[in-house]
Amino acid sequence: MLAGLISIDRSSAVPLPEQVYRAVREAIGAGRLDAGARLPSSRSLAAALGISRNSVNAAYELLAAEGIVTVRGGSAPRIASIALWGEGEAPAIAARAVALSARGRAMSNDPWSGTGRRRGGKLEPGTPSLDRFPADEWARTLRRAARRLRGDVLSYGETRGLPELRRELAAYLAAERGVRATAERIIVTPSTQASLNLLANSLADPGEAAWLEDPGYLGARAAFTAAGLDIVPMPVDGEGADPRRVADRRPPRLIYVTPSHQYPYGTRMSLARRAMVLDAARACGGVVLEDDYDSEFLFSGRPLAAMQGLGAEGEVIYLGTFSKSMLPGLRVAYMVVPEHLAAPLAVAQRVSGMLANVTTQAALADFIASGRYRAHLRRVQETCEARGRGLARALRQRLGAAAEVPDPVGGVQLALTFTGAVDDLAVAAQVNAAGFSVAALSPYGIACSPSGLVVGFAGAQEGEAEACAEAVAGAVAGAVAGVGAGALAGPVKRRA
Repeated sequence: MLAGLISIDRSSAVPLPEQVYRAVREAIGAGRLDAGARLPSSRSLAAALGISRNSVNAAYELLAAEGIVTVRGGSAPRIASIALWGEGEAPAIAARAVALSARGRAMSNDPWSGTGRRRGGKLEPGTPSLDRFPADEWARTLRRAARRLRGDVLSYGETRGLPELRRELAAYLAAERGVRATAERIIVTPSTQASLNLLANSLADPGEAAWLEDPGYLGARAAFTAAGLDIVPMPVDGEGADPRRVADRRPPRLIYVTPSHQYPYGTRMSLARRAMVLDAARACGGVVLEDDYDSEFLFSGRPLAAMQGLGAEGEVIYLGTFSKSMLPGLRVAYMVVPEHLAAPLAVAQRVSGMLANVTTQAALADFIASGRYRAHLRRVQETCEARGRGLARALRQRLGAAAEVPDPVGGVQLALTFTGAVDDLAVAAQVNAAGFSVAALSPYGIACSPSGLVVGFAGAQEGEAEACAEAVAGAVAGAVAGVGAGALAGPVKRRA
């Protein structure tokens, strides 16, 4: 009899219905109640246990909700005809692997893993001068911004981004980069990668061509590949990307370039090449994606104006980010889009969920408006220039003719190229085993396969540049095949 399997403890904090429910489950798990067995009515079980009928009914409802008992009409409840178990007695269920779709496989293919780079090591490419960030000043700005937030901003807000930040960005970009922008044409995103994913899926269809710099930024290649686009390499030389040398002449839907500071080589695209890229897009109705990821850091002279200011309306979408000038952890980037695309891209952004934190946006607007952003950039630029030149000098001294080491003209990393047959993946692995986070250069190539390293310098602390150069020289000495050991000392051949 079921009542004999249930022990009611009125002093327990466990409610009476829960006690009945647990006792029935345990009895089934222990095999004392079989599938299909009929349970007593709530009236008779309540009388046997000395509790209210409501308590029993509540217990039966819990059991029924979990499919442990079945109740049909006015008939007595029965143990369900399924395998049930008690605590710790769950039967083994064969694991079933859920397969990724083709798009999922493309999206989950980490392009950076092939470079040998490891997150968090010293001299990691793309990492800004974190030690120069005004953390206390930024914390005060954040607190002030949070106190000022009111109204609709505290709800879901505007998809395109906080209006105050977009107005400040429009003014800043016009003054500093010659970008034609209004607040209505700016869309704030959490990262340039998010911007690229949004644009690739919104502006191009699977199978259409996307021209990319070769070698070039792996994040762009990953975004376009995941969107099903055909990647077409655009060779890079000392003047930047050269659309005349594109072998696949299919009309590009997207052309991705980093003209102010080519990634990873660091060259500046000449005005003539910029005009060629714009002509290539204009000829087929394509769109140029101009990634101006670190133009804030120029070590000499003035940067050329952004391509977006040179092209006709609608030809260029300008991409920017605060990841290099401030912190990657802020997760704020932006794009300046043609007026006719602003509304549909804002909807596409909302659907994708790629939105930036509103409080951070408010703080950035204040930081820019007050002049503190420009002051911060001046301080960091001096630091980056000194550290970049120090790294280049240390590498040149240790590697000699075994590598071409350019003087960085800006940015937060440099790319060196080996002059002999060197396995750059093996070199990167050996250097990173010493605690660094350099990246092999060859995976950045599409049709080309340059041998070298991409090394960050913005965050270099005292002695790290020299230690890295020593580690690279040691790794190269063991990996060189075709360059004698004597090549590790002597004049350096410089890239044109």
